[in-house]
Amino acid sequence: MAMKLYDYGTAPNPRKVRIFLAEKGVEYELVQVDMTKREHKSPEFLKMNPSGKVPVLELDDGRYLSESIAICRYLEGVYPQPNLFGTDPFEMGHIEMRNRQMETELWSQIGVSWVNGPVMAKAGIYTQIPEAKAASDVNVKNYYERLDGELAASDYIAGSRFTVADITLLTGVDFASTMVGLKPDESLRNLWRWHALVSSRDSVDALQ
Repeated sequence: MAMKLYDYGTAPNPRKVRIFLAEKGVEYELVQVDMTKREHKSPEFLKMNPSGKVPVLELDDGRYLSESIAICRYLEGVYPQPNLFGTDPFEMGHIEMRNRQMETELWSQIGVSWVNGPVMAKAGIYTQIPEAKAASDVNVKNYYERLDGELAASDYIAGSRFTVADITLLTGVDFASTMVGLKPDESLRNLWRWHALVSSRDSVDALQ
């Protein structure tokens, strides 16, 4: 039995895993979970992931893993090539550092803007805080500017080659651009150069 990845089309975290799987050349079955119908909160899904979130990876022995980076770490262990988490202690630490910076300093702010933005307003799930969105919008734009400066000296986010940190940044930027209204300014040439470079990889699925 092939592994199954439980996914939702526009969600950025499952996209991380799809790109990672494509880099590894691993075959799997993609299972769509309709979040608009709250299928991720169904009793059946909560047995797989009590947090009620995608992605979930169902292994061929029936066990489950959730959280995108945890899934990617498992896949790196089972399919070590091409390496995406580092080959020596320093590189592993450096990639982990950069990936965490993308998650805690950029993704977290995109998330605040998303929760307090117009798409989620229509869903009526959260009590929105306009002031929080105003602040996080500014924080995202400032971080884009920081990244543009950093990428003046580096082809990729964590050094001279493509790693999981690039996947984390790419999926965050694309989600922010298409779903949150936070597209990087066209003047950020280094960031857009990087974006074109990583988006051209065969593993990167085109946004619909």
